[in-house]
Amino acid sequence: MHAWGEPAERIEAAALIVTELVTNAVQHTSTRRIRCRLFRSADGVRICVWNRGRARIPAPACPADSAVLPVEAAPAADGPDGDDSLDCLAEDGRGLLLVDALAARWGTRAALAGRLVWADV
Repeated sequence: MHAWGEPAERIEAAALIVTELVTNAVQHTSTRRIRCRLFRSADGVRICVWNRGRARIPAPACPADSAVLPVEAAPAADGPDGDDSLDCLAEDGRGLLLVDALAARWGTRAALAGRLVWADV
């Protein structure tokens, strides 16, 4: 991206987004095959991460904080007292919140061959 003349802020945001999307792909794929590609456009850069897994995209840790995120709802995991308020303390699930905050837009597509998650910066 530096060679494309992209600004440092966009490069830093893209690096974090790639890290989060690849981490999700590693955690949720059914095989070892993951592909990451960056495409340059007049509006910026599109990041695409593809894997063979077709599992749903995990929901962010605190769905109430991210009501506009385009992810599938995850079933609530009750805490020890039947209370799901501890979900916000989980160590995972925040990556998509970061992607949503840093990307101009992002989304997912599932097909028989796998899942694609993309983000525009």
